[in-house]
Amino acid sequence: TDVVGEEFQITSPITGRVLRVMQESSSVVSPGAALLELGDPLDLEVVVDVLSSDAVRIRPGQQARFEQWGGSDPLLGVVRLVEPSGFTKVSALGVEEQRVNVVLDFIGSLSDREELGDGYRVEAQIIVWDGDETISVPTGALFRDGDDWAVFVVQKEAARLRKVEVGENNGLRAQILNGLKNGEQVILHPSDQIADGAAVSVRKS
Repeated sequence: TDVVGEEFQITSPITGRVLRVMQESSSVVSPGAALLELGDPLDLEVVVDVLSSDAVRIRPGQQARFEQWGGSDPLLGVVRLVEPSGFTKVSALGVEEQRVNVVLDFIGSLSDREELGDGYRVEAQIIVWDGDETISVPTGALFRDGDDWAVFVVQKEAARLRKVEVGENNGLRAQILNGLKNGEQVILHPSDQIADGAAVSVRKS
């Protein structure tokens, strides 16, 4: 004899949308089994895994920018939490890295990101330091001269070696505390053929 169960409604504990269906067809399920994944796409958070060496400089309340999310303009956010425990992750080069999850919230108008959904990809830039009236150079202009950092400065069509003191460095640009004046030109990625006093010419891109 076929036993037909009574139909009943399951009420969602939150207001949102169905993000994923775990049980798509009718069957017997165990008590407590997940049937649906529910969420509110209008109330998103961003989870970014960063190197543990970078995580020690991140604090709740620091500002962030989200790029490469599909929109024309960057989105703004703020750090809510740096998780206290890290994990091991293998990089694309096969290197084991210690990573830490950082949780961020969006700030600004919801209309700026209404197309963004659960599980979407973004690139986050977290501002761990900023300063006014600082001098910086591309990191590709820096090289080691003994125990010091140095750059080649262009002066009167000649390369002049200049030792500098480096401050903050984000991997792309480095703050110069001493050794350079605002507006001076430096040589990017100097080759072994560049030496102090070598003749150079400025090439406009």
